[in-house]
Amino acid sequence: MRPLLRLPDGTVKQVNPFSGTEVWTVPGRGNRPLPSAMGEVRSLSEHEVRHRCAFCEGCYLETTPERTRWVGASEFEGLTAQEVVAGPADFRRIPNLFEILSYDYWNLNHGYDGGRPAADREAHYLSTELGRDHVRQMVRTRLKAKGFESIELSDEIVRAQSRGFFAGCHDVIVARRHYVDGAARTDQLASSGTLTPDEHAAFVEATIATARKLYDDNQHIAYVSVFQNWLAPAGASFEHLHKQLVGLDRLGRRMRRELAKLRDDPDLYHRLGPELAREHGLVIAENEHAIAFAGIGHRYPGIDVFTKATGVPWELEPAAIRGWSDLLHACHAATGAHVPCNEEWHHSPPASDAPPSPLRAVIKWRINNPAGFEGGTGIFVNTIDPWTVRDRVSGRLRELRATGVLGDVQL
Repeated sequence: MRPLLRLPDGTVKQVNPFSGTEVWTVPGRGNRPLPSAMGEVRSLSEHEVRHRCAFCEGCYLETTPERTRWVGASEFEGLTAQEVVAGPADFRRIPNLFEILSYDYWNLNHGYDGGRPAADREAHYLSTELGRDHVRQMVRTRLKAKGFESIELSDEIVRAQSRGFFAGCHDVIVARRHYVDGAARTDQLASSGTLTPDEHAAFVEATIATARKLYDDNQHIAYVSVFQNWLAPAGASFEHLHKQLVGLDRLGRRMRRELAKLRDDPDLYHRLGPELAREHGLVIAENEHAIAFAGIGHRYPGIDVFTKATGVPWELEPAAIRGWSDLLHACHAATGAHVPCNEEWHHSPPASDAPPSPLRAVIKWRINNPAGFEGGTGIFVNTIDPWTVRDRVSGRLRELRATGVLGDVQL
C-alpha cells in the first residue's frame, strides 16, 4: 500500500513510512473545530497565578530536589533548598517523583548508583535543615502514593528512598509560568506556543542539555525518550508546561527496525520525510535549517518537524537547533493552548553505528480516542487528513506571522 492514497469517495488511507502504522480518514469529519480541553473557566486570584500546582514558582518545595535551573543565559547546579526557593527560574530540571523506570530499576538491574557526583549532590542538599525536611516530605509523598500512609520514616528509610532524587534517570524540565503574564482567567494557560521564540529556544536547549547529561552520567542508557504531554487528555498530570526525559537501557522494537532500514538506506528520513511531504503538497513551513509538514500515518492528526542537518542533537550547530525550535514553536502557536497534544522527539542514539538522522519532533493533536475498532483491526481512524492539517496550520501561521510573534518561519 502506498503511504498516502485518496479514494474516490474521499476516504484517505495512510501508512506511516517509518512505523508502518495504518490510518484511515473518512470524509466529513475533518471540518469540525478542534475540541478544547478546558473545563469550567473562572477568574484567577493573584495568589493562584503562582501557586496553582506543584510546578508553580511559589511551590518549589512541593517537587523533588532541583538538579539544574536556567535563568536567562545562566545555568546553575548544586543549589541548596534555600537557594532554590530564593527566586524563580525560567526553566528547572527536577527528577520525576513517579518515574517510569525507577532508580531501583537501574540500581538493582545494572548496579548504577550515580557514583560520587550523585553522592556529593545528595550530601550537599541534605546539609541544611530545609533540605532534609524537603527530602523527607518527598519520600513521604512517594510512599503514601504507594499505599504506605502510616509508615514511620526513620533516617534509614529516608536515605534508602532518597538516592533516586539525585541519581535517577527520569527528569522533568519545567517552565516558569502556569498562566501567561497578566492572566485573569483559568483558561489563559502558558503553553509552548505562548512562549516567545527566544524562550522556546531556551526550553529546547535545556532539554537537549539534559538528554546529553543523562547519556553521560549512565553508561547503561541506550536511548533517552523525550516527550511533552500537554493537558490531561494527552496524559499530563498538571496543565503546566513541561517536558520529560526517560533513560532506557534498550532500544524499542520500532527504533531497531528503523535503524536497520537506515543502514541500508542512509537517505531514509529525507526521502520518506520532507521529500514525500513535498511530493504530496504537505509542507507547512520551513527555514534554512528545518522543515515542518503534515505527518502521514499518525494515529492522531500530526505535524512533523525535521532538522535539515543530521546528527545527535548536541552536535548540531546552534543555528540548526534554533531554526528547528522556531518551527516547533510556530506549530504549537498555530495549534493553540487549549488543544491537548503530545510532542515526541526522535533522535540518533549516540552509540548507534547507523548513519546519522535528523532531529525530529511530532506534534500529535489528541482529539480522537482509539477504541474497539482500532484494537480489533490494527487500523486507526484519524479524524483529520494530512491536507486538512496543512491547511489549518498554514492558515493560522499566516495570521500569527502578521502579529510578529513567530521566529524564523517561511510559509
